[in-house]
Amino acid sequence: MSVKANIPQITALKAAVENEAGMSLRTHDAFLALVGKIEEALREHLSESTLERMWGYSTREADALSLRTLDVLSKYAGYASWDDFCRRLKDESPVESEELMRDAIFTSALEKGSIVRLGWLPDRLIEAEYLGGSDFIIRSSLNSSLNPGDSFKCLQFQKGAPLFLDHFRRAGEEKEHRYVAGERNGLTVIDIEHV
Repeated sequence: MSVKANIPQITALKAAVENEAGMSLRTHDAFLALVGKIEEALREHLSESTLERMWGYSTREADALSLRTLDVLSKYAGYASWDDFCRRLKDESPVESEELMRDAIFTSALEKGSIVRLGWLPDRLIEAEYLGGSDFIIRSSLNSSLNPGDSFKCLQFQKGAPLFLDHFRRAGEEKEHRYVAGERNGLTVIDIEHV
């Protein structure tokens, strides 16, 4: 049996595992260290490639995860099983839904050709031109891995919330990704230059 990888419970489990391991999983060596910690704690083996796909570190991101993988990670994080983790998450977590309308820009309110200026910590700044629909192209970038000519889709920009760029495509490439900026503190700058 498998579970879809893009559900909120998976994100919460990854955070619980990182918390238990006492480290952020952002390098191959960190995943190797986690494999060792799991084997030492539970006498169970998960491959580093499985973990890297789950965390999105691998070029082959996981669409679904096996129940065994989720059970082992849940046990490592201090729960009896994946089902126990999900049940306790539901019972103990506050609802994190809120209607946030202030300091938001909706693409439906933009005019074609408008320039949206977006910034996030520590010193990232981009300018993107609105092409219509939900399409944007980056015109300039400062201290960011985003480059002029890169394109993406976005329905709204929310100050204080992460910037989610859907269908993100590097200039000259066909492959699409999802890109998240300002994951920890959200956007700090949102300005519009109308045409």
